[in-house]
Amino acid sequence: MKILSILLCCASVAFGTQAYASQYPEKEVQVVVNYGAGGVTDVATRLLAKSFEKHLGAPVVVVNRPGGQATLGPAFLSRQKPDGYTVGIITYSAIAITPHLLEVPYTVKDFDFIGGFGRYRYGLAINADLPYKSVKEFVEAAKASDKPFFFGVPGAPNNIAFFELANLSGAKLEQVLYKSGSESVGAVASNQVHATIQTPSEITPFVQSGKVRLLASVSPDRWHDLPDMPTMNEAGYNIQIESWLGLAAPAGTPHNVLNHLEKALEAAANDPDLIEKLNNMGIDPVWLSGDGYAKKLADGYKEMRPLLEQTGQPLIEFKPVD
Repeated sequence: MKILSILLCCASVAFGTQAYASQYPEKEVQVVVNYGAGGVTDVATRLLAKSFEKHLGAPVVVVNRPGGQATLGPAFLSRQKPDGYTVGIITYSAIAITPHLLEVPYTVKDFDFIGGFGRYRYGLAINADLPYKSVKEFVEAAKASDKPFFFGVPGAPNNIAFFELANLSGAKLEQVLYKSGSESVGAVASNQVHATIQTPSEITPFVQSGKVRLLASVSPDRWHDLPDMPTMNEAGYNIQIESWLGLAAPAGTPHNVLNHLEKALEAAANDPDLIEKLNNMGIDPVWLSGDGYAKKLADGYKEMRPLLEQTGQPLIEFKPVD
């Protein structure tokens, strides 16, 4: 009799889980963004939300939780009930870079990943008054100069690409840190530093004004709106920046709910209207499954360690997550 009661209880729990999953979603779904309103990540998330809710079958509300160098959002998400009604943006840097620099209350294992839907575009830009028209010319000048060439960046991963360029080529490059990407591009435009690596939204206005010149894409692909500009790889330097946007839920989210979220996100990521809008704001619309995005971030956490060591920034103790 006791055994029968246990079996009936288990069957009841299983039935309840299936019923819950089949009814999902019954109310609005919140998407937590780890940056403030109006920034590139926030705008991209709000564009995604419009398409995502059509395929999800429920309203999608974007909630901003900035701060802590973009770690407060993921930290908040990791503590939420894993019921599929609170999901959030998890950027590449929040898992692969920042945990080497700051103590954060989460690891990649605290999330069930829904998928990656975009990759930030980066470009190498110099002051327009400089005579260099290619990466090779810039590098050769930095090698021959008695004084170092200065690059302005807000930090990783932008500075890592410059350190790699110096190691690969022998160019004399020295870092100057700024508070933001736009500030670092402004420093190039005003000739305070020679070069920077930033995203299109920060670089393009200065290119259009004729104050800075783009030399190369520092992303895996060429910029769709500047198809004649080579990538760093094509320029002869095996350097590229990986910086992704993706969605995750708290660890322990029911499989069927997670599957529903992933299918809805994939459909949204393939929406032609969203693809066009992401492209126009400097984000390559690239899809990665939940498992694929989880692997990308877990691998990135290991791979970024030796690269960050080049920057001279103090790092916290490495904490394997395997």
